[in-house]
Amino acid sequence: MNIIRKVLSGMAVSCATILISFPTSAAPTAATSGGFTSVQLDAGFLAALTSLSVAPAAISPGRIISRHNAVIAAFPITAGEADLGTVKAEIDHAGGLSLTGGGKVVQLTSFIIDLTGTAPVLTGLVTVNDSLLGRVPLFDLNLAQSNVSAKDQLLKVKNVAVTLTDKAAAALNGVFGITALARGFPIGIAAVRARLDSGNEHD
Repeated sequence: MNIIRKVLSGMAVSCATILISFPTSAAPTAATSGGFTSVQLDAGFLAALTSLSVAPAAISPGRIISRHNAVIAAFPITAGEADLGTVKAEIDHAGGLSLTGGGKVVQLTSFIIDLTGTAPVLTGLVTVNDSLLGRVPLFDLNLAQSNVSAKDQLLKVKNVAVTLTDKAAAALNGVFGITALARGFPIGIAAVRARLDSGNEHD
């Protein structure tokens, strides 16, 4: 029994040493508890949809708004986490977009902005005529010219270039029987305004 006690005591000391060796604090993170992401849709994208006889529409609670000769799609933020030190984040949304043409209805819903990796992307659930295809990386997000800030309980990401991914282009071309869409096709310029929940902020 003495031997067992000595072994357990040694293990406890070792574990304590390991725990103490880790940093006692890290960059603060906070949950997102509201806000919205808006995308000013590219005129070329809208023109392409019109030429292909494909009609876009919002899926509630998402909205499409015409304002000052611009068409803006907006989607409420429902949840997520943001690292306030690096401004890495994953942000979930409600609503979506539908694309209708040629007897086909494509629904893009449950958008998730993923800024945690080296290649920021927006994924979404893709449904064709009520048949769920799965979650697909829909849009590449380019933050090279963006303005990012996290203060006053708000995470703001402005001037994000949104372009079509290769998988989304292939899927849409296949569904609508076209070849007009390709990776890098401009979709619009996005802005994120996420409210941070200080009650869930932690180190």
